[in-house]
This record gives sequence, C-alpha cells and structure tokens, in this order.
Amino acid sequence: MLRFVFFLSAVFYLVVGGALYFLPATGVAGITFSPAWLPRLAGAVLVAWGLQLAVSSSRPSVGFVTGLVAGNLLVAATLVPAVLSGAPLFGDLPLLAPLVVAGLLAVLAVLAVVLPKERTRL
Repeated sequence: MLRFVFFLSAVFYLVVGGALYFLPATGVAGITFSPAWLPRLAGAVLVAWGLQLAVSSSRPSVGFVTGLVAGNLLVAATLVPAVLSGAPLFGDLPLLAPLVVAGLLAVLAVLAVVLPKERTRL
C-alpha cells in the first residue's frame, strides 16, 4: 500500500510538472505569475520530484517516506493560503480545485506515515 501512495504522488507531480513545463506561451499569460519562465522552472522541478518518487516507490525507506511527506505537506501548505486569499490562480479554474488537490496531498502524506513499512531483507 505504501508503494501505491508513492505511485499516486509520483503521477500527480509528473502530470502537473509536465503540464507546467510544456505550457504554451498563450497559457502562461493566463497564469498570474511573472516572469514567464517561472512556470517552466516549477514544471521542471515537479517533473524531477515525480521521477524521484516513481523510482522510490520500488523500495520505500524511511528517508524516502520523509521526503514524500515533507514534499506533499509543503505543496499543500502553499496551495491553501493562495486559495484562501481569494485571488484567482489559474484564470477560469474554480478555487475549489486547488483545495481538493491540497487535501489529496495531505491525505497521501498521512497515509505514508500511518501505513506499515515493508520489512527489509538483509
């Protein structure tokens, strides 16, 4: 089950990172970020994080679980205040969508802490 939590987190970061990285120039204008290279940088970082999670899902360890939990909680803690400020984040995207994503990431972080770890063989 812990591998599944890693896999779900990896899929999320890979999809969002790839979407941000390959966002067309017209799409960047709809985002309230400035300068325009910031979404590309964020996309590259999210893709790298997603790849690391995908590789870590094969043999989760304490260090990888700590990284997963910290990353998911940091992203959730970044999204919630941005949504609560009331400013539109992505044009026509409803403000509920980032709150749902933040909630999902927080649940995945809690599951990673609570689920039993696999026994390692020496």
